[in-house]
Amino acid sequence: MGAYLRPAQLGDALGALAGPAPGGAGWTVLAGATDHYPSRVGRPLVDDVLDVTAIGRLRGIEAAPGGWRIGALATWAELAEAGLPALFDGLRAAALTIGGKQIQARGTVVGNVCNASPAADGMPNLLALDAQVEVASRTGARIVPVGSFVLGNRRIARGPDELVTGLFVPEPLPDTTVRSTFEKLGSRAYLVISIAMVAAIAEIDAAGAIVRARVAVGACSEVAQRLPGLEAALAGLPAAATAASVEAHVHPEHLEHLRPIDDVRGSAAYRREAALELVRRAVAEVLA
Repeated sequence: MGAYLRPAQLGDALGALAGPAPGGAGWTVLAGATDHYPSRVGRPLVDDVLDVTAIGRLRGIEAAPGGWRIGALATWAELAEAGLPALFDGLRAAALTIGGKQIQARGTVVGNVCNASPAADGMPNLLALDAQVEVASRTGARIVPVGSFVLGNRRIARGPDELVTGLFVPEPLPDTTVRSTFEKLGSRAYLVISIAMVAAIAEIDAAGAIVRARVAVGACSEVAQRLPGLEAALAGLPAAATAASVEAHVHPEHLEHLRPIDDVRGSAAYRREAALELVRRAVAEVLA
């Protein structure tokens, strides 16, 4: 059994990360631990664990200058009940599909990012939201776009002396109507790992034109991916007319950079086909 440390202050946690862990392999930072311990069933628990759940400064979801802040300890259940604006409808929908009620009450939004699973349900929405990751150490703090923070399967851009303290989501463009949605394909509705998923956000002006569209696909590459070609193609189009003819605007070429794999949940070809259909559904929903 490895060492276990549960600091109550952020400074104490950063101090621990700045020094060596007893086992020499570095600290494993945990909050909800809804993936960490289940993935180690039948294996010795040798990790040196830094449990951050007692640090009050990491809690909460609140409006902040220029956007909203999601603390590192904010759970999926808290996000679903937070009364956030329509910009967060897609992320709220994802929150209600992650695991069961127990997982939603324990698992954290930031933990979903730091776990860096290719099938992390929060990632497509956070990419579409242009979310930023707040990272702190004893020497300072920095902000990293979520798309640059998650590097690959179980790989993130966090140094051994750093702690993720939260996420920041910027406000949408002014004078626009914002719509957001999330589509997920699995073998059943709940308690399932995604085969493919899509998040979409549309910002529409008073004349009914698409000012900006943001679309991201998850579980079809090592990390979730935005669809910049599609986003550019949608900008400036009339929202209602585009929703009515969405197949004419969403093409397989928009998804060409995705790299789905074959696994027990589905083949790469099936994932690619399913992702295209989910993208079309999501785009039609946010434009309708």
